[in-house]
Amino acid sequence: MNLSNVKINNKIPVSRLGQKDSIWKRMGKQKEMIFMTIPFVIYALVFYYAPLAGWVMAFQKYKPGKGWFEQVWCGLDQFKFLFSDATFLNVLRNTLGMSIINLILGFICSIGFALILNEVRQIISKRFVQTISYLPHFLSWIIVTGIVLDVLSTETGIINQVLVHLNIIHNPINFLAHPKYFWWIVGFSNVWKETGWGSIIYLASISAISPDLYEAASIDGANRFQKILHITLPSIKPTIFILLIINIGNILNAGFEVQYLLGNGLVLSVSQTIDIFVLKYGISLSNYSLGIAAGIFKSAISVILIVIANHAAKVAGEERLF
Repeated sequence: MNLSNVKINNKIPVSRLGQKDSIWKRMGKQKEMIFMTIPFVIYALVFYYAPLAGWVMAFQKYKPGKGWFEQVWCGLDQFKFLFSDATFLNVLRNTLGMSIINLILGFICSIGFALILNEVRQIISKRFVQTISYLPHFLSWIIVTGIVLDVLSTETGIINQVLVHLNIIHNPINFLAHPKYFWWIVGFSNVWKETGWGSIIYLASISAISPDLYEAASIDGANRFQKILHITLPSIKPTIFILLIINIGNILNAGFEVQYLLGNGLVLSVSQTIDIFVLKYGISLSNYSLGIAAGIFKSAISVILIVIANHAAKVAGEERLF
């Protein structure tokens, strides 16, 4: 007899009843962990999900001071304005450009740094380098941009001094006055600040690789580069794909602080991002509806990109989020 077809009181199959019992039993065994997550769930509901009610303002000509039901509804007019506004299309281009640079440089540098650091055999030296590389992550962008300004200074900046000394240039260059340099300055600023922090997960993934694989490769005569190429990189490939999917979802999060602090009138055409656009229109010009519409567009694109990247990883037979 197939027990999955037997019903108790003609309502619940025996197999499903057993599954429900096992779920409740497991929850009972982990009740301490469930209680510990309650504050975080409440925090997420209050600060992440409750504010989503404000998305309604994107479909209104919102005016502060009026009641919720007194607002004028405008449908998709705010979104139509976004895609017909040359300023928004320009900031969208800037955001994508800087995000792609950050994504490529961030992945290459974080993976490369993790591989190099993994080859350090002296524990004390390895821990020292790890600690030093993590520290910039905890610095405020105000401090980081101050360092960048000093490094790129035309008078005392080390970059200009080195280039002049090597006769690569004859006169110091004001890098922050030339639009063609701005995206790369932002990219390398992010690399300096986040490479050490971004390598943590890769180092953890590398540490989980069985030493027997390296010993077998050594017996076969493989050198360090061959071990990295044929053992380390294939072993951390699932981690790389998971982080790549997550970062693709953040492709429109190019940043706000670094562009806002390093930007000036000379590079205005390349320094504005969607976040700065939202600040300008949503707060400075009190056009809250337009600012929220831009934010909704950004969120929707992020979700779509994550789904596409996850499906592409599934088709390729690689690790995926869901």
